[in-house]
Amino acid sequence: MRLFIVKPTDPDETRVPLLPAEAGRLVKLGAQVEVEAGLGHIIQIADAAYEAAGAQVSPDREASLASAHMVLRIDPPATTEPFVSLREGCIHVSYMDPFNNPDVVRRFADGGVSSISLEMIPRTTIAQKMDVLSSQANLAGYVAVILAAGRHQGIFPMMMTPAGTITPARVFIIGAGVAGLQAMATAKRLGARVDGFDVRPEAQEQIRSLGARPLIVDLGETGQTKDGYARQLSEEQLKKQREAMTRQCAQSDVVITTARVFGRQAPVIVTNEILDGMKPGSIVIDMAVEAGGNVEASELGKIVERRGVTIIGWPELQRKVPVAASQMFSSNLYNFVEHFWDKQEKRFVLRRNDEILQGCLITHQGQVVHPTIRGRMDGPEEKKSEV
Repeated sequence: MRLFIVKPTDPDETRVPLLPAEAGRLVKLGAQVEVEAGLGHIIQIADAAYEAAGAQVSPDREASLASAHMVLRIDPPATTEPFVSLREGCIHVSYMDPFNNPDVVRRFADGGVSSISLEMIPRTTIAQKMDVLSSQANLAGYVAVILAAGRHQGIFPMMMTPAGTITPARVFIIGAGVAGLQAMATAKRLGARVDGFDVRPEAQEQIRSLGARPLIVDLGETGQTKDGYARQLSEEQLKKQREAMTRQCAQSDVVITTARVFGRQAPVIVTNEILDGMKPGSIVIDMAVEAGGNVEASELGKIVERRGVTIIGWPELQRKVPVAASQMFSSNLYNFVEHFWDKQEKRFVLRRNDEILQGCLITHQGQVVHPTIRGRMDGPEEKKSEV
């Protein structure tokens, strides 16, 4: 079975989808692995490293795409990118953002391509090793804190010196998902006083386990979906939450927001009114900016100053640590392929009854087969939010 690994077309992408180590592991499974020339150059990996691992290097992207049985990449074909005709029955694995890329979904379906969306992999125990969202969010949470520490005009830890005592920075993390928990852990390791908030009551113990203090707001019934996402709050609940946020943000030096709406626009949590109540010199990092943003004043890809408060809206923070991010993504990608690999027939098998595949297979045999995506393309679906 011929696997082709494609270079990203996004000029802002810094990660590599597959490293030589995992390419070699795929070769050992019996796959014929072909990588696009220059695949690893962005993180200083030469083509020769892939050849040494047993992969072939392709100088002709279009020919390799047309002949591949399976295509592996980070990004989906952009709407501006010429959609090379993949062979019918080809399996395409990548991020797809299928909620916001209906044209790409339709093009895959029309071409008879079996497309798999990596961000739709269910969050189950068995799927942890292939969960790209969690692995990349982990790194993004770390980067957010390092970014804030670098811009904070003070220091994070408490210091007791002959010249006096420096109090620790106060860091407030909104959302106790993977990114938020890693941000809490990183800020705590740097010596900050850390507060955390999540709408799910069960997250309070996770916050405490990292040495942070949970901000407790009585929102009544909240709960979560079967996939572990927090359900969207009512207007009354949002009002109570914002009142508590106003008080907490006013005494914080750094605020990091991580709340995302799954497949939809992120909720605005830190309003301009809350920002105006913060101390001059405070730092706010909106980790949901590419999904619309949790911070009213944040702008995608920009740093905004508002009354002495710095709001950072840089997307995809994991791209700031491309070597580590590539290592994690490459491992996730290999684990996904290996899970469905038939070692006797030496090929990837689409086991339609597998719960992992049921969660992430978007198109197959000319149809949009994922019920949520199909329903979303036809009409509204239930809102889910991730914090």
